[in-house]
Amino acid sequence: MPAKTPTITVLTPAQLAKVLSAAGSRRITEEMVRSDIDAGAPVNADGTMNLIHYTAWLVKASSGGGRGEAGGD
Repeated sequence: MPAKTPTITVLTPAQLAKVLSAAGSRRITEEMVRSDIDAGAPVNADGTMNLIHYTAWLVKASSGGGRGEAGGD
């Protein structure tokens, strides 16, 4: 049976990190995503993440409306 293809609304932190790393010029690790979860990033009831909601949270956080430093450097 083939593996289920993830959707952008139901990603594990590891899958989310992989998608973000592939889309950008910076490496994003699962640990970075989990740190953001600890800082208040939104998660689904089952512990997965929605890429759109997470991205909106990052934008809000980086503009001073969240934890202050989205993603770190």
